[in-house]
This record gives sequence, structure tokens and C-alpha cells, in this order.
Amino acid sequence: MTTALNKNLLGLALVAILSGCATPPPSGAPVGQNPRDPLEGVNRQVYAFNDSVDRAVLKPVAQGYVNIVPGPVRSCVRNAFNNLGDVWSAANSVLQNRVPEGINMTFRFMLNTTMGVGGCFDVASKQGIPRVRADFGQTLGVWGLPTGPYLMLPLLGPSTIREASGTAVDFAFDPLALSAVVDNVPVRNSLYVLKLVNTRANLLDVGNLLNDVALDSYAFTRDAYLQRRDSMVRGVKTDGEGNLPDYSLPDYGDDPSTSATPNPTAIPATR
Repeated sequence: MTTALNKNLLGLALVAILSGCATPPPSGAPVGQNPRDPLEGVNRQVYAFNDSVDRAVLKPVAQGYVNIVPGPVRSCVRNAFNNLGDVWSAANSVLQNRVPEGINMTFRFMLNTTMGVGGCFDVASKQGIPRVRADFGQTLGVWGLPTGPYLMLPLLGPSTIREASGTAVDFAFDPLALSAVVDNVPVRNSLYVLKLVNTRANLLDVGNLLNDVALDSYAFTRDAYLQRRDSMVRGVKTDGEGNLPDYSLPDYGDDPSTSATPNPTAIPATR
């Protein structure tokens, strides 16, 4: 599997966090045959619900955001939220006994916050300091906790018992929630809405390939998600992440020189 395809598989998993692109199983397709998805019947119903919410609200709002807000402003917003996320990635890297990567991510945050004007510009990446994402669900996996059954969560998308627990911790320690604006409810909620719209807008192109590459989009998204999460944990445990497929999300930014061109065999397709 090529690097470009693996990157787009991650996009498939991530876009389903906000949307479903629900498709009923093809005629004759077995349901409930995957041992990791014993709740497939219920999960498919949640998947369809997520899709209806995305079609009615999230995608139109994201498209309006892209059409109205200038590209440089969207790039600044995207970089600023990514910069905040680097703080939690640094903490999880340390918890996973990857101290050098934790130091690397801390330095990224400090450099982008200062030289990058509060994270508006990703100076660290231009200096060759890579972003290594890590979350608490991955940390639990590194600690040996089994994934448990696959779950499709309302509005949040693909998960497992372990990952859902990790997501709860991720939310509790979200730097945005812990910052000073947490006491200003209107400002805090506005930032969360902006973060949601920004995330969906970044995945508009990625999400448009799903229906073109999968007869059963639910199963395709589930398998891509589980494969990615397993690889993330396995890469840390074996200290050989460099030998694993590259599951990092391409930069779907506005600069043509830095934006990844979606592989024709990868996530966003026209609905």
C-alpha cells in the first residue's frame, strides 16, 4: 500500500468523526461477521444518523466557511488549533515513554507560539521539526489495554471502548478547555464551534472520495480506522514507527505548494 493511499485512509477515518457518508451494506453483504464489531447493527444506525447531521448542518456550514473566509485566515485558524493540540501530544508522548518526541513537540509549541504569532504560522515544520500526534487512546493501547468492541459514536464517529475512554480524557485535558477562556462561556463555545467547522472544512476534499472507492462505506471506514489505530500503538511498542505505513493526514491547506493531492484511491468524494 502506497504512502499516499495510507494517508488518505487516515482521512477516511477522520472525516467519519464528523460525518458518516452512510451507505447501506451492499446486497448480500454479511452483517455482524467482523469479530471486532459485534454491535454492527446499532453502529450502522448511528453511522446513518451522523451522515444526516453532516448533510444537513456540518458540511453546508463548512462549505460556507471555505467560500467566505479568505484562505490565509483559514490557514491561520488551522495552524493555531494544531499548535494547541501539540501540547497534549507532547504530554502523551512522555506518558508513552517517548520522551525525545515529547521534548520535540514541546519545542514545536514554544517556537510556533512565539515566532509563529500564537501558532498562526507553522514555523516549526518549515524548520524541519515534524509534528508527531499522540492522544490518550493511543497511550492506553501502549500501556496494554485492549481495544474492546468497535463503536460508532453519535456525532463523534469511529471509536472503540478503549478509544472512547481516551477521547473523554482528551476532552478533559484539551488546552482550549484548560485555558483562561474557559470561564468566558460565550467565547469558549464560539472557539469550540470554530474548531469543529475548521476540522470539517479541512476534510471537505478528503471526504469526497469515499463513495467512489467503497461499495460499503461503513465497513471501509471501520477497517481503515481500526488499522490506523492498531498501527499507531504497534509502532510505539516496537519502537519501529518508521517501518510502519505512514498514516499521517495530508495537509489539505490552501497553499498549492504544500497541499497534498488526494490519491484517486483515497477519502473525500462527491455526494
